[in-house]
Amino acid sequence: MSTLRGRLIAGLLALLLVACAAVGLVSYLALHGALFNQIDQQLTSASQRYAHCEEGGPQDGQDTDNGGVGPPGQHPPPCNPGEILGLSPGTFTAMIKNGQVTDSAVTLGHCQLTSADNAVLTALPVDGPPANRTLSSLGPYRLAATASGNGATLITGLPLTSVNNTLRDVAITEIIVFAAALLLTGVLGTGFVRLSLRPLRRVAATRVTELPLASGEVTLPDRVPDADPRTEVGQVGSAFNRMLGHVEAALARRAASESRLRRFAADASHELRTPLAAIRGYAELARRNPGPVPEDIAHALARVESESARMSVLVDELLLLAQLDAGRPLAKEPVDVTRLAIDTTSDARAASPGHHWTLELPDEPVLVEGDEHRLHQVLANLMSNAAKHTPAGTTVTVAVAMAEDPPTVRVSVTDTGPGIPDDLQPALFERFVRGDSARSNGGASTGLGLAIVQAVTVAHGGTVSVTSQPGHTSFVITLPRLASVPASA
Repeated sequence: MSTLRGRLIAGLLALLLVACAAVGLVSYLALHGALFNQIDQQLTSASQRYAHCEEGGPQDGQDTDNGGVGPPGQHPPPCNPGEILGLSPGTFTAMIKNGQVTDSAVTLGHCQLTSADNAVLTALPVDGPPANRTLSSLGPYRLAATASGNGATLITGLPLTSVNNTLRDVAITEIIVFAAALLLTGVLGTGFVRLSLRPLRRVAATRVTELPLASGEVTLPDRVPDADPRTEVGQVGSAFNRMLGHVEAALARRAASESRLRRFAADASHELRTPLAAIRGYAELARRNPGPVPEDIAHALARVESESARMSVLVDELLLLAQLDAGRPLAKEPVDVTRLAIDTTSDARAASPGHHWTLELPDEPVLVEGDEHRLHQVLANLMSNAAKHTPAGTTVTVAVAMAEDPPTVRVSVTDTGPGIPDDLQPALFERFVRGDSARSNGGASTGLGLAIVQAVTVAHGGTVSVTSQPGHTSFVITLPRLASVPASA
């Protein structure tokens, strides 16, 4: 789609083109009418002179008694069409009798008609309006046919070469002038439109468009400087500034609400640790009673221990997410990703011996800078998910690869299970999202494992992605690679 600047310039040029075409057409038609009106007047005068000459009357400047020649009382000499006084050079005269051209001449010129010319002359309407015809031996002419008193038809014509040349020169001049005007208007109009739209470019260049609002940024310091309500651009700028004010207020309210929720989650998780530890302790103490414990009481105590342990895990995960949301820094030390992959895969093989676990590692250690415990938790969560949500016999492959530009580490956990439904994949890394309904459920899930994977990975400056289809599900973690290893590592 074209820009507003392009549309304005195109519209300006289109309007100017229409105006130039209208002016050019009107001026050309006016000049055309004036020239042909003038030549028609000259043609009428020439026709009258020719008719007067053929009817035997004296020409202008001749004596009425002897035609200006010979003694008085004699008749005037016979009419010579090529020498009629008062006719301009190039005037064509001809006489038609009984359908045949009997006489033709050109004033101060040579006339030799062809059969085609004779046909053109005999076809002219008698006493009709003048007509434009082309005679093969003479060129374009304006011709008029009038009836004489002796039954003949007299044809008079004036050449149109000069008129046509004038009209052609005018048309060419108009085209050149209007083309230059269009070109000049295009250049000047482009500059004028760019200057007029400069405030809009300042609106588009406002730094607020670059702020990461999704990250929780609530301060919008920049405003559009052009906010004069008397101009269209000012009205846009004023509306944009009002919108920025509303967005800033909404972001502030959202940030305050999220901050309260994070504090509540962190405080609640921290406070729940103590009673959960007490519950687990008292349950273990009751199970150590030296006396006989009824079977139903023993089962109830075992369930109390199991659920309190699961709730402790949930509390720990909520507390970790709250800390990551608050931007609490993680440890930064060199971590060998290959060793981490070996350890977590070994733990997963021991926990799920029914799956086939394979490793694909480079020959040398691959180091990243980060928190080893949290990165271990990320890989453990991914492998635990692969084991829980796929049936026994599924092959799970853990691969570590390096990239050079930029230097990164790519860790993937791929299984050959049934896959993840397409509608679940966009929300897979959100909190409390479970895939148990789609994949085989091998145990209870808090729905926070993948949320922790994403939060820890992002905290390390990396990314995580997933691709899934039946028979192939792959989680890929990309982390910045440590180029050089400190001597203390």
